[in-house]
Amino acid sequence: MASIKNIFNSRAEKDGNFFYEMKRILGFKPKDISIYEIAFTHRSTNEKNSDGHSQNYERLEFLGDAMLSAVIASHLFKKVPGGNEGYLTKMRSKVVSREHLNELGRDLNLIKYVKTTIPTEQFGGNIHGNVFEALVGAIYLDRGFPYCEKFIYKRVIKPYVDIQKLEGKVISYKSLFIEWCQKNKKRFKFAVYEDTGNDTLKHFAVKLQLEDVTVAKARATSKKKAEERAAKRAYFKLQKKIDAERS
Repeated sequence: MASIKNIFNSRAEKDGNFFYEMKRILGFKPKDISIYEIAFTHRSTNEKNSDGHSQNYERLEFLGDAMLSAVIASHLFKKVPGGNEGYLTKMRSKVVSREHLNELGRDLNLIKYVKTTIPTEQFGGNIHGNVFEALVGAIYLDRGFPYCEKFIYKRVIKPYVDIQKLEGKVISYKSLFIEWCQKNKKRFKFAVYEDTGNDTLKHFAVKLQLEDVTVAKARATSKKKAEERAAKRAYFKLQKKIDAERS
């Protein structure tokens, strides 16, 4: 575990005492700090444990995702006794959406503690949510389910889970737009067109056509993001009509 100790020592010099920083974020003392060190280790470091297995936050991210899903599901099950399976699934998806998890990670400034060989400004926005999930996974391994549940309640449920607000929250504007078009038998098309931007990072330019009329355009670093952005702009342009159909 010498490599992990080196990670901890480098963090201590750069960010202060890692143990006390974790204690402040968690609200309790970590028992095994090495688990949290792994939760903040990016794969670019190429760290390996004594068995030769990769040692980074990705496995903890998988575990944390499952813990978040279970705790949020349990809370919604108790809080909304009349909610059916479809309703509860949709509500849980809103709480654990990638956008929301990224927001949680940013609020705690978790990227500050990430050990990586890549400049953090080169990471995409999902790094924040990934590390947040890894932290939840680390809590589960270190202190068990009760502490994990307590942390999720404090950091996720109490400040962010408002049933009424969640009911009106849109997860994907693209899905909402497509659903509206299908329901009203309207033809639509997302089309990539030539991007004339001079950005160093490649961008995709997308236009959204409704009944052969372009209703919105957007650019982003991926086709998926550009389509979502264009759908959001189209939604706000046609909001009254779409909301009337939803209500």
